[in-house]
Amino acid sequence: MTDGKDQISRFYLEHLKAEWQEVVSIDCPFCRDHGYENPGRMTIFLKQDSFFYGYFRCHNRCVPGGFPLWFAHLAAIPFTDVPGYTTDLEAVPEQPEYPIDNINDEIHGYRDRIIDPIYSLFKQSCITKSTLTEMQIGFNGRYLVYPYFQEDDNCYSARCVYPDKNDDFFWHGHQDFTAEPYNLFNRRDIHHCENGALFVCEGENNLLTLKQLGFPGVAVSHFTGLEKLSARLFDKVKTVFICAVNSKESETAAKNLASRIGYKARILSWDVNVSSHYSLWDLAKDSGKSFGQKMSEMVRKSRAFSPFHSPGLEHDLFVDNLRKEQSEDYLKLSSGFPLLDNALGGIHGINVVGGAPKVGKSTFMIQIATEMALKRIPVLYYDFENGRQKIYQRTLSRLSRLATDQFSALDNENKRSRFDVANEKLKNLLFFMRVINDRKVTPEIMRKHIDFIRHETRNEYTVVVIDSLHKLPFNEFSEQRTGIDAWLRQLESIRDELHVSFLVISELSRGAMGSYRDAPHLGVFKGSGDIEYSADNAMVLFPDQSQDDEVDLTSDSGNSLWLVASREHSPGRVADYRLDYPFWGFTEHSI
Repeated sequence: MTDGKDQISRFYLEHLKAEWQEVVSIDCPFCRDHGYENPGRMTIFLKQDSFFYGYFRCHNRCVPGGFPLWFAHLAAIPFTDVPGYTTDLEAVPEQPEYPIDNINDEIHGYRDRIIDPIYSLFKQSCITKSTLTEMQIGFNGRYLVYPYFQEDDNCYSARCVYPDKNDDFFWHGHQDFTAEPYNLFNRRDIHHCENGALFVCEGENNLLTLKQLGFPGVAVSHFTGLEKLSARLFDKVKTVFICAVNSKESETAAKNLASRIGYKARILSWDVNVSSHYSLWDLAKDSGKSFGQKMSEMVRKSRAFSPFHSPGLEHDLFVDNLRKEQSEDYLKLSSGFPLLDNALGGIHGINVVGGAPKVGKSTFMIQIATEMALKRIPVLYYDFENGRQKIYQRTLSRLSRLATDQFSALDNENKRSRFDVANEKLKNLLFFMRVINDRKVTPEIMRKHIDFIRHETRNEYTVVVIDSLHKLPFNEFSEQRTGIDAWLRQLESIRDELHVSFLVISELSRGAMGSYRDAPHLGVFKGSGDIEYSADNAMVLFPDQSQDDEVDLTSDSGNSLWLVASREHSPGRVADYRLDYPFWGFTEHSI
């Protein structure tokens, strides 16, 4: 509807006896009651596709502007006559016990002490005396005084700021009212904007530029205040515009606030060409009379905060991932075992490998991890089983084709040469492979490790090996299964957010007769029903020896590897792996 037949238009037109227009201009009905001999003009915005549909303001600033519920309050109109009113809006949150004493008289005194140079300072950004009077900005002879009025219309604290030096300030008044939840400048406007729109600014002066234009809003003194604002403050506001200073810290704080407020928050973004720490104050100073037009453009371009990517960005990400999956770095994510790589399409996603004790799971994983590092693939190896020294010794043994007990007796040139070549390879691969033994690792620490090695190696893909799942620290979880499932949820998030591939060792449960000889299937994994949901590939190393329990890795032993569950590949026997004794590695053989 665009002809005044909508409910909000009818509400105003009936009570003001006016004719409909998209922007109605009439004599203000409140001016005389507030001491004005001649009423100023009142503007009411009735364009339905505007964020400020239903907003009214008096150009004399006799009352704060607002939306229909605030108009009804000022005009003593029953709230039941207001479109959109529900009894839920009548519920008033419990008010704090305000002190008996306030600093209202001091604020009035400071307001009357503003001198011409101070007015000139604000005039640079087109802020007039009437705006400063409305907001009761004062001057104590040295510092500007910004009063922080509370919901009971009294002021108990004020922030005093040296002109043009925002970091030179102090609080005046009751100490209790200098911190959350009271340190919100012009907080009374929240009440005036029920069922409407409101600006949240960083910096009192930036809010003043909006008040000059007639917009409603509140402000925090510093971007850290955005981090601490309660989203509940804005429960009754339909749209919240967040205006932060152009800096990374402020942008992050604004996004954090928007995420708490939800879909009705809209962040005003800056042009890419503006300088760091640029603000609305600067924009008003640079724009002059066109400031209002530029603000309208920023509001128009703002987008509702959403937990989802825009459809265009989602498609761009999809195409980008397709491109990445054809890149050399992605295709290099392979184990070095051709039959295994063929069965899985390379090492991608979360790959869980289970096996009986001493079957060679760690040896198998160390071989894969080091071979990937030799191909310059970044690998993080979380080891809770063997220790760095054993991992390095076994790798050196495999690379040099020398048993570990031969390292101390390199009795011929051939052995010495093999050792030196292998040792140089080990040294080089350790730039790409980091072994972590920290038993206090958390998902947050793991993310930091991933970020570091990606930055260090200039590679966006990372492989994380966990030896083993059942020895990860579970922190506050009293039950191992709960802790394992929580870690699996975290691994899923890291996989998706950071393009990480996982190789995870898992223990197996004993079968009905107390052995590990049950045929490989998904149910043999120990302690977690979530493996079947989290793992992209679940595999079992199954010994080909006859003993029921531990496998002897000091003999010519071997295993078959079974893929027991996969999101994209057919389950079945992958290959056989024969221990390359005594060189701590396996050789792959077809079935």
